[in-house]
Amino acid sequence: MSGGRSLSSEEVVLGFLEEVEPWRLLAPQFPSKVGGRPAWLSRTGLPGLQCEMCRLPMAFLLQVYGPISGQDRSFHRTLFLFCCKTHECYTHNDSRCFKVFRSQVSRRNEFYPYNPPPEDEPPSDPEPDPNVLSVSGVKLCWVCGCPGNKACSRCHSVTYCGKPHQTLHWKHTHKRECGSQEAPIVTTSTFLFPESELVTEPEEEEEEEEEEEDEDTKESKEEEEKQGADSLADALAETDLEEMAMHETERQQNGAAVQKEDCTRATPGGAVLSRGIPLRIFEFQVMPQLLNSLCVDSTGASIDWGTLAVYACSASCNNDDQYCPEFIWKQDFSSDRLTQTQPS
Repeated sequence: MSGGRSLSSEEVVLGFLEEVEPWRLLAPQFPSKVGGRPAWLSRTGLPGLQCEMCRLPMAFLLQVYGPISGQDRSFHRTLFLFCCKTHECYTHNDSRCFKVFRSQVSRRNEFYPYNPPPEDEPPSDPEPDPNVLSVSGVKLCWVCGCPGNKACSRCHSVTYCGKPHQTLHWKHTHKRECGSQEAPIVTTSTFLFPESELVTEPEEEEEEEEEEEDEDTKESKEEEEKQGADSLADALAETDLEEMAMHETERQQNGAAVQKEDCTRATPGGAVLSRGIPLRIFEFQVMPQLLNSLCVDSTGASIDWGTLAVYACSASCNNDDQYCPEFIWKQDFSSDRLTQTQPS
């Protein structure tokens, strides 16, 4: 799903989840997707991914493909969002359990062909090693698909991002498979979220049900719909969101579902002015409906959020081919918080 760069000032783009063939979610297809392993865009400069609170490995949540028209360095551009799976890290309005990174490459690059990928399934070449990135040779963790150079000391055939995931794999299946010449029966980890494609559609305005409906009735109906919107971000004043973003920036300086619910939302948004940091603009927000598709939506015992707002560098600057950290704000549902945001 593209961000707000190329949208009109009024357009809203919604993201929905769809089941597709697995090959469509691989990196050469430049997917937007939720769950599974990250489809890394650049094959170099991959980020480290530990939760700032518990220091455990983070899980891949979603990625949004959002190239910038007319900017060659951002011809291919993807935002990656990761989250901690430890419930205790989800303290109120604290974004440290999330990380977001931006990756971009020009049209001519060492990883992908110059021309767009074909619409049809590519020929079935010998299956590449999913735990090693092509071209760069970067090794990936078997459990999460993030960078991992810690190899199993017995078979040396699989690598991990650290001891927690090595232990998890050992208990799950690797204890039985280690050293065996047979292909492993289980090829994906239970640590991963369910995988789906993230597709986008413009938000449609409701058509008039009756031509004879008078203007007063239509205005009343539109007002009711607006008030009933389930996006918490829509209920917040723009200045309030910017104040919260400024507070989070200063802290950093100091230290789709069965019912086709919209899971992400992109609108042309305002900018966040950060002292000493390049201007960041709104890219997209992640709605709480996504939790239903992640199979983690159990009250009081799972990850949770009210809305996640993602901001990225307005110029989409390069950073020596590294994955650039961007800004995310987590806003939680709370009657206390809603009371606090009311003007005194």
